[in-house]
Amino acid sequence: MGVPRNQVRPMADARKPTREEAESAVRTLLAWAGEDPAREGLVDTPKRVAKAYSDWFSGYGLDPDEYLARTFEEVCGYDELIVLRDIQFESHCEHHMAPIIGRAHVGYLPDGKVVGISKLARVVEAYSRRFQVQEKMTSQIADCIQRVLQPRGVGVVIEGAHECMTTRGVHKRGVSMITSKMLGSFREDARTRAEFLQFIDVGPGR
Repeated sequence: MGVPRNQVRPMADARKPTREEAESAVRTLLAWAGEDPAREGLVDTPKRVAKAYSDWFSGYGLDPDEYLARTFEEVCGYDELIVLRDIQFESHCEHHMAPIIGRAHVGYLPDGKVVGISKLARVVEAYSRRFQVQEKMTSQIADCIQRVLQPRGVGVVIEGAHECMTTRGVHKRGVSMITSKMLGSFREDARTRAEFLQFIDVGPGR
């Protein structure tokens, strides 16, 4: 079983740490922060953190392309926009390991075949459950849909609140970051792009 597509391949001499080593690292961080890892309230924290990491970063073990492999062609010639909006996600900033909480909006113009809508949400999930930069995640989702489905166009817009900005550094709350990636007709045709943006109605006032 090889490394899934779109997953960063580890160096040849790299070895994934064991669960015990991961838990030991958590104890080290607790001690560095000024805590006593052996006190009652923290004694099981390393195990809990390791288990949480298995969930938060499960995307490294997933191949997003596979979610889009099964398509349907009996759509009676449907060739208009398909949009799935408000796909909520939780990710983590690769710079500070802080949460990124947000929602993704995905649209595409089919070219003879469509995919189950839950699969689009799973693609978002697979990429978000990795250490991320929002700009990169936006491109990864759009490129995956374009690569596998080969539609006439793809549009992805992501809105994210970054805890690395709200809980540290400048401490600015209520700020969201919006990124977009338009491919094919979404980039080339202003009307298609405008229709997509109207469908998702991005912004706090909607």
